[in-house]
Amino acid sequence: MFDFIRRLNTLITGNIHGLKANQIKRLESLKNRKPVATRIISVELSRTLCELSHEISRQIGVLIDRKGRITDVCVGDAQSIPMPPIERRALNRLSEVRLVHTHLGTHTGLDDNDLSYLAIYRLDAVAAIEVDNNALPKKIYFAHLLPANDENKSWQIYPPTTVYDLKEDFLELIQSLEEELERNRVFNQPNLKGDNAILIHVSTQPLSTIQDSVQELTELARSAGIKVLDKVIQRRPPDARYVLGQGKFKQILIRAVQLGADMLVFDQNLSPSQVKSLSDFTDLKILDRTQVILDIFAQHAITREGKIQVELAQLKYLFPFLGIKQTALSRLTGGIGGRGPGETKLEIDRRRARDRIAQLEQEVKELGKRRELRRQVRTVRQVPTVAIVGYTNAGKSTLLNNLTNSTVVAEDFLFATLHPVSRRLRFPREREVIIIDTVGFIRNLPKDLMSAFRTTFEEINDADLLLHVLDVSSEDVEEKHDTVVRLLKDLELDTKPRINVLNKIDKANPSIVQGLIQQYDGVPISALDSSTFNPLLEKMEILLWGRTALYESKF
Repeated sequence: MFDFIRRLNTLITGNIHGLKANQIKRLESLKNRKPVATRIISVELSRTLCELSHEISRQIGVLIDRKGRITDVCVGDAQSIPMPPIERRALNRLSEVRLVHTHLGTHTGLDDNDLSYLAIYRLDAVAAIEVDNNALPKKIYFAHLLPANDENKSWQIYPPTTVYDLKEDFLELIQSLEEELERNRVFNQPNLKGDNAILIHVSTQPLSTIQDSVQELTELARSAGIKVLDKVIQRRPPDARYVLGQGKFKQILIRAVQLGADMLVFDQNLSPSQVKSLSDFTDLKILDRTQVILDIFAQHAITREGKIQVELAQLKYLFPFLGIKQTALSRLTGGIGGRGPGETKLEIDRRRARDRIAQLEQEVKELGKRRELRRQVRTVRQVPTVAIVGYTNAGKSTLLNNLTNSTVVAEDFLFATLHPVSRRLRFPREREVIIIDTVGFIRNLPKDLMSAFRTTFEEINDADLLLHVLDVSSEDVEEKHDTVVRLLKDLELDTKPRINVLNKIDKANPSIVQGLIQQYDGVPISALDSSTFNPLLEKMEILLWGRTALYESKF
């Protein structure tokens, strides 16, 4: 390990332990070199680096900006060199500095560390100079990142040359590279305000399961206002530190530069240590599946009840992250993944966060008591309650609207409904029911959300009948059915009378619909077409009031 030292009032970073005062002074004087911008490095500077490196038997590197000025000097050991902290530029642009350093002995060419630095820090270029036995520059190797290309190459590594034969066109090369990167970004049409993401899934699950999960994450991202620029799947056990392999992670960082992405969204929940490790590697925003869901909830929370529940869920989720370093937390909480009523409270200390959670829990209890009073009134009046449940975006709100002639918000987004909405539905012979639209279910629904939105689920608890709405046009309708049934069982609601409502038959293959009718004893409808509702209404009457009620309503 390096004895890392950042000397005050100097530009030297790294292992200077044991160096003579004269050697340190000569390293410090490198900053006074005359700038040379057009070459990757001047002959004079390369000779000085080789001489010093040979003398101290350690690699020496310099960071050079586009004006040719040396911004940092770093000293390593005989085999490697540390990377000094550099000023971060725009997330999807190059850093505007290049790293040039020496290689000693038999160490030739660009190694993995060089290419890692190129990817992680988005360097303009990285170069390595071989030092011969006479302390003179031998060969120089250099590389730069590439725009997106058909061969999926991440970087261009040039054949070795000598420092004397370097061309005077380095700035033109980098300018043309940035122009091509910008053209690629325009072609991919990223959001101008940010929130452009690469989605990442890492697991050993069957490929079909992975594809379904990634597709759902894509829909979640769309609902959150995130532009998905690429999707990456790696089939391996998730790494405890970086989730995915470091080699794959470097490729993704380069891909982010090529496409103009400013965030990485993981299709699983991340631990605080994983967020910290990933944030140490990159300044891209790191989000996980739960944060995207929380952000959708924050955007759709309109009522006071919804805002309280979202803030509670946010604080419960982010509480374990309050111990990680501030920079990682700030990336975690800005914009997507950190908006909503809890946004200004996310970086408070643990004690205040715990107090706020307790306060919100009490408010949720009070809200639950008020809902209980309303339910008691309905019970006294002997008005049956029907709860519409189902996977998110299955068409529950559309069904409620067209059954009751209401105008509940119904959009083609996940979690458009956050709080229970009640409407009356009249049947013949002065019978009526209360129909309640509820928040949609989803795979791997975070426990914090289940807890925070328990008052919502309590509405289902007192329902006399459940309408389980299924989107039959969805390719994974069976898995979504099983997810909802499993969650109902977790809520101890699986024994309630239930009608499987097969929605969106206008978008599905008739033979598939027929098979699902038999499989789930389902009632086919199109929530957009009220003329398809009669079989559903008849079945509701039978389950609520018995077959005699249906007979009476017809005569």
